[in-house]
Amino acid sequence: MPLAKFIFNPGINKEGTDYTAEGGWFDANLVRFRKGYPEKIGGWTKYIESSYEGTGRKLHGWVDLDGTRLLGLGTRSKIYIQAGASYNDITPIRSTTGAGDVTFAATNGSSTLVVTDTAHGAKQGDFVTFSSAATLGGNITAAVLNQEYEINLVTASNTYEITAKDTSGTTVTANASDSGNGGGSTVGVYQINVGLDVFVEGTGWGVNAWGEDTWGSTSSLGAANQLRLWSMDNFGEDLISNPRSGSIYYWDKTSGLNTRAVPLTSLTGANKAPTKGLQVIVSDVDRHVLVLGADPISGGSRSGTIDPLLVAFSDQENAAEWEPLATNTAGSLRCSAGSEIIGGIRARQETLIWTDVALYSLQFIGPPNTFGLNLVNEGVSLIAPNAAINSPQGIFWMDKKGFYNYTGAVNPLPCSVHAHVFDDINEGQAFQVFAFLNKQFNEVGWFYCSADSTSVNRYVVYNYVEQVWSIGQLSRTAWLDEGITAFPRAAGKSGSTHFLYQHETGHDDDGSPMDNVFIESADFDIGDGEEFQFIRRMIPDVKFTGTGGTSQQLNVVLKQRNFPGESLSTDQTSTFTASTTKIDMRGRARQATLRFESDDDADSAIRLGVGFRIGGTRLDIRPNGKR
Repeated sequence: MPLAKFIFNPGINKEGTDYTAEGGWFDANLVRFRKGYPEKIGGWTKYIESSYEGTGRKLHGWVDLDGTRLLGLGTRSKIYIQAGASYNDITPIRSTTGAGDVTFAATNGSSTLVVTDTAHGAKQGDFVTFSSAATLGGNITAAVLNQEYEINLVTASNTYEITAKDTSGTTVTANASDSGNGGGSTVGVYQINVGLDVFVEGTGWGVNAWGEDTWGSTSSLGAANQLRLWSMDNFGEDLISNPRSGSIYYWDKTSGLNTRAVPLTSLTGANKAPTKGLQVIVSDVDRHVLVLGADPISGGSRSGTIDPLLVAFSDQENAAEWEPLATNTAGSLRCSAGSEIIGGIRARQETLIWTDVALYSLQFIGPPNTFGLNLVNEGVSLIAPNAAINSPQGIFWMDKKGFYNYTGAVNPLPCSVHAHVFDDINEGQAFQVFAFLNKQFNEVGWFYCSADSTSVNRYVVYNYVEQVWSIGQLSRTAWLDEGITAFPRAAGKSGSTHFLYQHETGHDDDGSPMDNVFIESADFDIGDGEEFQFIRRMIPDVKFTGTGGTSQQLNVVLKQRNFPGESLSTDQTSTFTASTTKIDMRGRARQATLRFESDDDADSAIRLGVGFRIGGTRLDIRPNGKR
């Protein structure tokens, strides 16, 4: 019997059933399509060995005037400048106590220290640095006290708890001699409040950390109680940043990598600068600082209360001047459709702004009006502030109903995995969705939380040149494409420790074999399933890549069933290598599928450094009767 060649249509198609998707691929993980053929995605390694505090939510890269490559990293807990092999903590300071306002109390045999500071304003997870403290008399020395601490528990408005440690981070236990209070000169420097790792809607019970409020009480959802999302942009070689619903901060590069960012309102010459905002963007060509969702000017000063539809802009080339005057180009505009601005992104000679019901285009038109704000489309929105991405083929974004592209007009993207994504997304954690660009492979994509997860664990990716989709499972919380570095970088973690990873390098998961890599075809049959088919052998067409692996190998799984309503049964799993000429099989049914997968049970020495690309598979397949 002659061999039948099977070249499945590129892309994953899950819009129908696996039977109606005949001739294509139905499911995959960690596989992309390139030139029409599926291949294992590139691997990842730690970008630098240093870790950082908190879930990374924003990456922004630029090059300063000296040619130094800088990376801004905003996390749940802090904001950093990464340069070289380290993270420089530039987290702004919220408050500084007077000398002696902070005291300590220790308990013999315990590592917990109770800190007293009247009206400290701290949250669980906040960071505070103590200085000028004296020893408590025993193991809790001045060196133990005078360093940065993370607050473990807020017990009252005037007290909280920390865990004593030495300068290497090792826990220290108090003894009976630790009866002092740290002396009368202790100063506490508090960094801005941390945000949440998950989205919490509105107000109510459960908003704050356990024990922070009384049982049954409600709490307003201020900036410190929201999912911590950052926006960043560079103003020249400096960095402007904004935690959503919080203050706007400015980091001056000339002051040094370890200099902390300061409120925009504290800049020299600052005049009526917004005190809060939802997002900050620098208008590229005309060099205005834009604050989306700014607090308006009222009674000669900023109100301190966000207008969620207001777009405020600074004077041209001046991040400090915000008062609209006849002698400058500062001002504001207000979106008319919707209830709040979700997000914005800089595009070609315009800035796109999404409210919860519409898309606007903000364009520089020059004095006296400075900017024009035009409604582009009503009926589309943005699922999350970071769910839009700029690409060589325009702006791509995700809203609550689908995917879109903008190249001067709004174009819905036909999506062959639409139901797979939107039927299994945690809508309550939609604000965690973020878009990414992988220009080397002509891909845009989105990471999101599946319905049963409160943390990002899945992705969907679109090849905008070949117009095909793929899906997978991977935990990443922020992404920055190649540009200032040769490879994309992404925020993730190993266990409970947070790292930046360099992607599209090698074929492995940070030095370990990549698990659960597979692609599975839809059902195929003979004569529309009227006859049974008998499969005797397969001639694989797989190209192995990479330099690792003593015996590069892959599994192929044959699954079959007689009716679309039946479950697939695994008839045979075979392992093959680059030298395998044929695989003997024996299967008889009306429908069959092929699944190519990594051999997760194989020795890691075999699996390390191994990639693959699947071509045209040939099967010895013949009719075998109607019964």
